[in-house]
Amino acid sequence: MAIKNPSIWLKLGWRLEALAYDLLVGAMRLLPVDVVSDIGAALLTTIGPLTSIQSVVNKNLDIAFPEKDAAWRKRIIRAQWDNLGRTFAEFAIMDKITVANGRIVVENGERLEEIKRANKPVVFVSGHFSNWEVMPSVIMEYGVRCVMTYRAANNPYVDKRIREGRARYGVKLFAPKGGDGAKEMLLHMDEGESVALMNDQKFNRGVSTPFFNSRVDTAPGPTRLAMRHNTVLQPMSVQRLHKARFRVLVHEPIAVENTGARGADIDATVCKVSAFIEERVRARPEEWFWAHKRWPKEVYKGQPPATVT
Repeated sequence: MAIKNPSIWLKLGWRLEALAYDLLVGAMRLLPVDVVSDIGAALLTTIGPLTSIQSVVNKNLDIAFPEKDAAWRKRIIRAQWDNLGRTFAEFAIMDKITVANGRIVVENGERLEEIKRANKPVVFVSGHFSNWEVMPSVIMEYGVRCVMTYRAANNPYVDKRIREGRARYGVKLFAPKGGDGAKEMLLHMDEGESVALMNDQKFNRGVSTPFFNSRVDTAPGPTRLAMRHNTVLQPMSVQRLHKARFRVLVHEPIAVENTGARGADIDATVCKVSAFIEERVRARPEEWFWAHKRWPKEVYKGQPPATVT
């Protein structure tokens, strides 16, 4: 949320932060792509385990994979810090990671070509898999008109630079999250543009969905958008192949339930999306964003999660 009438000292702090951002990104862009990725991995595999976030990662893995042994857990924890560090560092050079230069391979790209030709909007859904910036990059590279959601940075100068960074790889349309963002996405879809959203994070007062034998709150927004425009949810996922090389999978569309009972149809469809996310996480757990509190807050206070019945 924008701060009204910021003080001169706050503005100065913002500008210094933006200068540091410029220096870091500028230095990264002078280096080879894989070197940038390696630097990010080295930094976060060293620093990540020392932060308070490590306890969140541990707890999440306890909830999702209680049957796994200590050796497996240790390997996954290190691998997810490695992936997360690479993802953060690669943001500075995303325009150098493309389908055209061979760093991204796309499976079922025909589906994206079909969406482009049809000129009918869809709702792209995915999760924070591998480097999640690759998904919008591929959508734009295939020429699909699409609105990407984002959460604005608190520092307006850094936020401007983040927008400019995304513009380098074609992502120029943004819809702020929240009520105003929902209205903006509706307007874009009315004009034939698709929307893309991540649907794997906690959403208070969302739809209660099964997730790893527990229940979590999941945002119904993507499903409601698809229902409103009589279209499908189009899942995509990203896999890291080696360093800054990726595979993007364009999955089969998820149809919105249509029994005539709107509330039940929304709930059932959101459960389909949650099941898709779980399937992807189980397949490649080291590449998911474990560093966030996906389960209800009571779980992190020591209470067992509600189980699926």
